[in-house]
Amino acid sequence: MFTGAAVLLGVSAGQAQAAEVAYATKCVPPSGIGLPDVNGTTKVEITAPATAKVGDTVDVVWKFTQAASKNPDIIDLPANSVQPSGTLKAAGAQTADIAMQGPRENPAIPKGGAMTLSDMKGTLKLTAAGQVTLTPDAYVVNALSTDTKCAPTEAVQPAATITVTAGEGSSGTGSGSASPSTSPDPSQSASQSPSASASGTPSTSPSASGTSGGTDFTGKVVDIPYTCQSPIGEKRATSPIQINAKKNSGSYDLTVQFKKSVMDSPIDIPAGKVKPTMQIVLGGADSGSVKVEGPLNSAPIPQNEPIEIPDLTGVYKPGATGESTLSPGVLTIEAMGTTTTCTPDSTAVSLTLDTAEQASGASGGGSSSSSGGSASTGGGLAETGSGDHGALKALGLVAGTAILLGGAVFTFMPRRRAD
Repeated sequence: MFTGAAVLLGVSAGQAQAAEVAYATKCVPPSGIGLPDVNGTTKVEITAPATAKVGDTVDVVWKFTQAASKNPDIIDLPANSVQPSGTLKAAGAQTADIAMQGPRENPAIPKGGAMTLSDMKGTLKLTAAGQVTLTPDAYVVNALSTDTKCAPTEAVQPAATITVTAGEGSSGTGSGSASPSTSPDPSQSASQSPSASASGTPSTSPSASGTSGGTDFTGKVVDIPYTCQSPIGEKRATSPIQINAKKNSGSYDLTVQFKKSVMDSPIDIPAGKVKPTMQIVLGGADSGSVKVEGPLNSAPIPQNEPIEIPDLTGVYKPGATGESTLSPGVLTIEAMGTTTTCTPDSTAVSLTLDTAEQASGASGGGSSSSSGGSASTGGGLAETGSGDHGALKALGLVAGTAILLGGAVFTFMPRRRAD
């Protein structure tokens, strides 16, 4: 199974060898989460040719027989969502840092399951005769745009040795050059992190208010700056929001639209896994709040395809007579077991209605919610670390890293919604 690891480019090599080493490892979660580091054990098997000649380029394979991580009883990791990269140290007759990288290929990892990482590959050009040892060093586990960085906390023993014989034009000593044998994944870039954010483009003055007349009432588009707290950290962004109403007897059917609420999905999202809700803040004559919510996504959302945010709907039953104002409030996003809460830094009136008090209406600080399913409150992240050590909630997925829906935060490639 390791045939490719033993083939020299352009020349033949000695028989491939494989050896396993285990070493204590500290894994550090992404910055800004406030979670502690975790200590675990990494077990690695390195495969390389037993013999080669100076001038040969050899393939090397790093196989994880045990990563210093596990997936907790919180969230399932989707298939093909995790990618490892790392550094293999060459020493002895020549020294080099061999860049290793594996494909983003993994089976679905259930809650509580061991982290399964793909084999990493790299190449080394041999420049000096003698014994060249190969020793695993630090590695990074990338789940979507979130990096967990793991490094040895003790001296690591070499996992393989290549006996290099002199060849034509060989030199006695030298340092090798190395490169990963797989193409880098764009999501592995350090510039793409869960702290990236997008800001909305102002469309109207935030102080504008809607108009009322007849039975249909159209609100103004107002830009609302949000601070969103997700399991992966804090983000700020602005979203244009419009609140519309239709009178229904003494109550009002509300519709909330987000004018900048489409992003590319970082992973494949199954149907029925994403649900946004928001509290509309009442003011003027009335007080309290009204809950509006959107339906679950009815179809799967493929990776890298746009996510459209549905309209949020609810029913407002006035609790006071007079001019009542409606403003966007707290936004809550639930996706695949995680919860993100977005709180306005400031808000603005989108709609003003001439209301008549209704029995059991909203006035007095209570809330009136729309009909429909209730939102769950559970949330969490994948964590790394051995079972006997602390929890490292390091793999922020979907709602935690990118899918802050409802238009409040679109951390990747925001797109204006078609009217």
